[in-house]
Amino acid sequence: MDNKFPDNFLWGAASSANQSEGGYKEGGKGLTLTDVFPNASSGRFEAMQHFDEALNKKFDYCPSHIATDFYHRYEEDIKLLNEMGVKVYRTSINWARIYPKGNEKIPNQEGLSFYRKVFETCHEYGIEPVITLNHFDTPLYLYEKYGGWSDRKLVDYFVRYAKTVMSEYKELVKYWLPFNEINMVAHIPLVGGLVNVHGKENPAQLIYDAAHNQLLANALTVKAAREINSAFRVGSMLAAGKYYANTCAPEDVLTGIYKDWMDYLFTDVQVFGKYPFYIKRYFKENKVTLNISKEDEEILMNNTVDFVALSYYSSRVVSGDTGNKDFGSGNVAKTLRNPYLETTSWGWQIDPIGLRIVLNELYDRYEKPLFVVENGLGATDELLDDDRVEDDYRIRFHQQHIAQMREAIEDGVEVIGYTPWGTIDLVSASTGEMSKRYGFIYVDLDNDGHGSYRRIKKKSFDWYKNVIRTNGKEL
Repeated sequence: MDNKFPDNFLWGAASSANQSEGGYKEGGKGLTLTDVFPNASSGRFEAMQHFDEALNKKFDYCPSHIATDFYHRYEEDIKLLNEMGVKVYRTSINWARIYPKGNEKIPNQEGLSFYRKVFETCHEYGIEPVITLNHFDTPLYLYEKYGGWSDRKLVDYFVRYAKTVMSEYKELVKYWLPFNEINMVAHIPLVGGLVNVHGKENPAQLIYDAAHNQLLANALTVKAAREINSAFRVGSMLAAGKYYANTCAPEDVLTGIYKDWMDYLFTDVQVFGKYPFYIKRYFKENKVTLNISKEDEEILMNNTVDFVALSYYSSRVVSGDTGNKDFGSGNVAKTLRNPYLETTSWGWQIDPIGLRIVLNELYDRYEKPLFVVENGLGATDELLDDDRVEDDYRIRFHQQHIAQMREAIEDGVEVIGYTPWGTIDLVSASTGEMSKRYGFIYVDLDNDGHGSYRRIKKKSFDWYKNVIRTNGKEL
């Protein structure tokens, strides 16, 4: 195709603090959820299921403690991103590095200084930071003291933190995402909201208490952002992926609509400023009663987001037939197998056209600029003797998804940027593995934390560099 992306399109890179930073006890940082999780081989999934027991257990190896050592290597990493030509770098601030317990009144100056150096380095290389404030790293103390986001006190603590960093970096950061994949609190409440529903009588009540508190905190962050710097742009961030009906049976179609609704609930509130009609029945049938005051309603209505950011990895397939057991893997969301799609080594179904579908549906629904801030392929890469990684499969994945994103733009969708996930290899959030690699840059590190930590450019590095250079014209 001859058409290219808009001239101001934000080609970038993406990572998170808890998966790349390390330095988990350095610079006055407090603990977060990932700091007490081992990798897959040491019982990561069991720790998620039995969290209170995991808190009292010492694991041999927790990947986040060192991760890929961005804490000490950020200059090298940002220089590599500059060499690739990226315009924006989406990463996160670890809340516990600024407020170690989460509820202090005075911020940790060492943490503030660290991120200032990171953002200043980005600007030295002509890279605009895009910053997530809570990427699954609520301070662990707030779980131990309050039970996580189901307690309304966390709203005030988060807003204090948000005001602190937005004021501190008001000349360095323009784009802010208060919560990463905010709908994950409904799918994996421990990770998304530091809420442990295991064995609880009414998990839905805890989940949607937490969800409401995060939505309220998001709106108050938007309010604060506009007061601190009118040039700030604050977005929602949704874990997106269309739910396809397994057949044209009306029950399947209705199930797909319902599943989409339950994810769109979060962005509906953030964009429209109120809870949608369809959630009332769910709350009634699941005995959920939210304590929403008139003041809450006004805060939500008056502080809606400027754009909608999203992660996209895969589509899902659902059926109204509860006896259908042909399940595949689809990140966190449960999905039936789609016979028309290839799958990754971890069973995730690869659906580039699904990205175009999602972008069209979100833009039709919200009429807000869209920003694809996560999209990538987790795969096992082989480092060859001459420091080559021939990751043609990753190039093909991104080629196909970028092509469909371009089709969506041709459809009339306003897409402002694309930041591939894990541009520099990082620790997998779901498994704690390094072998599940996403990056265009290889990090010499294995699943048990052994390696030189060297950064090595993969074949995909030069490919993506050319994509950016040609503004998406050459894929």
